[in-house]
Amino acid sequence: MKLPPLQYVRASSVSEAVDLLVQGAGDARILAGGQSLIPVLAFRLAAPAVLVDIGGIADLKRIDITDETVTLGALVRWVDIERSTALKAHMPLLPAVMAHVAHYQIRNRGTVGGSLAHCDPAAEMPGLAVTCDGTIILEGASGRREAPAVEVLTGALAAEIAEDEMIVALRFPRWRPERRWGFAEFARRQGDFAMAGIVAHFDQDADGVARDVHIGVIGATDRPTRLPGAEAALEGRIPDAMTIRDACRAVQDEVEPPEDIHASAAYRRALAGVMANQALRQAAGLPAAANGQ
Repeated sequence: MKLPPLQYVRASSVSEAVDLLVQGAGDARILAGGQSLIPVLAFRLAAPAVLVDIGGIADLKRIDITDETVTLGALVRWVDIERSTALKAHMPLLPAVMAHVAHYQIRNRGTVGGSLAHCDPAAEMPGLAVTCDGTIILEGASGRREAPAVEVLTGALAAEIAEDEMIVALRFPRWRPERRWGFAEFARRQGDFAMAGIVAHFDQDADGVARDVHIGVIGATDRPTRLPGAEAALEGRIPDAMTIRDACRAVQDEVEPPEDIHASAAYRRALAGVMANQALRQAAGLPAAANGQ
């Protein structure tokens, strides 16, 4: 299918891109990797008058790691994260999860900013952003602002971004070297969107007790969501098989899955529990359960 008629402009800087958004008066869209936006345009689900290509802005392609933070520019691609030796050393969950994103061709073009702006509830990066205390950095006509990812990624395909704003980066608190983590998702075919997935990480104290537990779900809710009930089931306890079983039951009690042509709500709820078991066992260093549960 052909794209709708539109004006194409390639911005050379963030300020120029913001100026173009302002001039577009709500009828301009940012083009990053294009892996979500181009199909949306082709199917006439959106028809902006102006397409602002930010692909040439080098400052948005940086991965910066300091003593305090890990920052991904909006144009950092999945393949950049997957291959980053620095991220493998300092926040290994990120490159591990990227291997689950779609297919290589998509990972070679898809970007951090594009995924966050599209805000698909089954996409991995929004789930990571919410679960791992990410902060989204935006630039707009009023200047730069920062907001917790949970306040920006508020619904299915509905990010809280003003018409004159664009995402410029995603920042995470830098991890402790000993942090434990796990990730599991299920899709009908390799490369499909996840029907349910779980992101988990926690620290362990000298007694082996789980502290600062973070558990998030993708695919089984209408937005990337942390699960405080499941986190509480693990917090302050040794992450053994029994504790993990309790946390998985809490996951199933807490998620509110959609029901559609792909799966019933009950199926997604059960699947979220199975994925939680896999992710939490991985984080705890336990062998996978023989029956997947």
